[in-house]
Amino acid sequence: MTGPVEGPADGSVRGRGDGDAAGSAELRRAIAFLGWETPAERVVEVGHRAGVGAGLLSVAALSLVVGPVPGALAGLACGLTATHAVHRTPVWLGELRRTRALGAAPGLVGRLVLRMRLDPSAERAVRFAARTGDGPLAEGLARHERGSANGPTSGLRAFAREWRPWFPAIDRAAALVRTAASAPAERRGRCLDRALDATVTGTTDRLAAFVGEVRGPVSALYAFGVLLPLALIALLPAAAASGVPIGAGVVTGLYLGVLPAGLLAASAWLLSRRPVAFAPPSIDGDHPDVPERGRRAVAAGAVSGVVAAATAARLVAGWTALVAGAGVGTGAALLVGVRHRRAVLSEIRAVERGLPDAMTVIGGDVAEGVAAETAIANAGERLDGATGELFERAGRRSETLRVSVREAFLGRGGPAVPVPSPRVRGAVALLAVAAREGRPAGDVLLELADQLEELRALETDARRQLATVTGTLTNTAAVFAPLVGGATVALATGIETVDAGGLGAGATAGADVLGVGGGDPAGAGGAGTAEGDAGGGSGTLSVPLLGRVVGAYVLILAALLTALATGLERGFDRTLVAYRVGIALPTATATYLVAFVGAEALL
Repeated sequence: MTGPVEGPADGSVRGRGDGDAAGSAELRRAIAFLGWETPAERVVEVGHRAGVGAGLLSVAALSLVVGPVPGALAGLACGLTATHAVHRTPVWLGELRRTRALGAAPGLVGRLVLRMRLDPSAERAVRFAARTGDGPLAEGLARHERGSANGPTSGLRAFAREWRPWFPAIDRAAALVRTAASAPAERRGRCLDRALDATVTGTTDRLAAFVGEVRGPVSALYAFGVLLPLALIALLPAAAASGVPIGAGVVTGLYLGVLPAGLLAASAWLLSRRPVAFAPPSIDGDHPDVPERGRRAVAAGAVSGVVAAATAARLVAGWTALVAGAGVGTGAALLVGVRHRRAVLSEIRAVERGLPDAMTVIGGDVAEGVAAETAIANAGERLDGATGELFERAGRRSETLRVSVREAFLGRGGPAVPVPSPRVRGAVALLAVAAREGRPAGDVLLELADQLEELRALETDARRQLATVTGTLTNTAAVFAPLVGGATVALATGIETVDAGGLGAGATAGADVLGVGGGDPAGAGGAGTAEGDAGGGSGTLSVPLLGRVVGAYVLILAALLTALATGLERGFDRTLVAYRVGIALPTATATYLVAFVGAEALL
């Protein structure tokens, strides 16, 4: 399944023949939808080259560890996987963008409905909804509106037909809006109400269905990506004690290569299946409240990592320094890097929460004949918090500078400029219309308040439903997996303190395989201690190496599962994902080390 294309409604790409053999139609549609200039043939070529390169490197590396025949087979698998990943990445990105785009459908239809209540003209309503929104939906509607400028239609039907395969409710809503344009005044309101209800109901039903469908795949991911690998780790000391040789290369390749790649692919697939995601506000580097401080984040991560590594090496074990430094340092760098973005996001959310109350106050005043400019100033005086401050500043600018409502909010230095929220921009656009229309717009502003409240309730309900699925993933990432991993490594270390001779030759061989010096059958001295021989050799799985491999896998789980849970619950918000991963990594690191120390003390 892919998103609609940024081009002709039939899904073709301008300038390319339908018989083009390079790249599938799905890939071409995804590239067109993403707006990339790179042709599909180039993506296919890069995929093939990446597959050849990855395959050759894998063969060369794995043949030294597991032998030429297994290495060749593994290299072939790695090459095919790399080729497929490159070819599917644009498709996955297109699906992710389409998912985020559909979250704007209720707002877009809501703006259509509100504009139709003021003036039953589908053309004006389409123009208003397209110009007061952003994202693929608004861009697509604007494109169809421009294409039908010289024709008898508004472009709404063609727009709905384009998106119908991915969101059927939008087709029904568009039909009802077109019907309302020609319906008598006494029936127009009912048609518009049904149009908005169709979109909201469609969004709710699709999310509810997704929650039911995703439980099985998430449970499978939890079982095969967390429970089974951790159980296998727990079996390593027992296998070593029984004399079964377990190579370091096998364990490292499995836990730092194969399993993370499988988890990443499964996470991408799950995120691409999400039908609707309410896109977060777009906060880029040009935002005035987001200074460029990448160096500060890197410095904070480096200092935190060094301190954590030194502390862990001194208080826990020497091999824990790398794990502690990587987990704490990366987490600190992420937290510092997104600190300002998260503050801006919190401010935007605070403004959006108070927006229904502001529209209620302004709508009531306008309905009673108060000028929109005065009503805006009144709302700023009556409301507290971020929303009240925004409207107070806008009212003051309007009165002082004698500018229009739109200029008061969004002009140069306007208070709404650093608030990149589609809902705020849509409300400002409707306030500008209300300033022209006068008293009849009061009831429309009151209805806007109801719509905003309904949209917020819809988002809250969706997150609550998805939280029942993602809660286990979040807890596993930060607590459960590190707890089991740390206890497992402590169990392996405990073999060092066991009298291998009392357990027989199997235990002696097992101690040698783990590199803990439990026996010395060859008479060549101990195989090393838990603190020695960090590398363990190409065929020896030493305790330090095991601890590092398990620790790295625990950190990978913390990052991947946290990102997946956040993406499923709220859509892939980069700021929120980075923030939560920044918390999860130090938490998982601390849990892993505490579990190791605690379990070692009990053994």
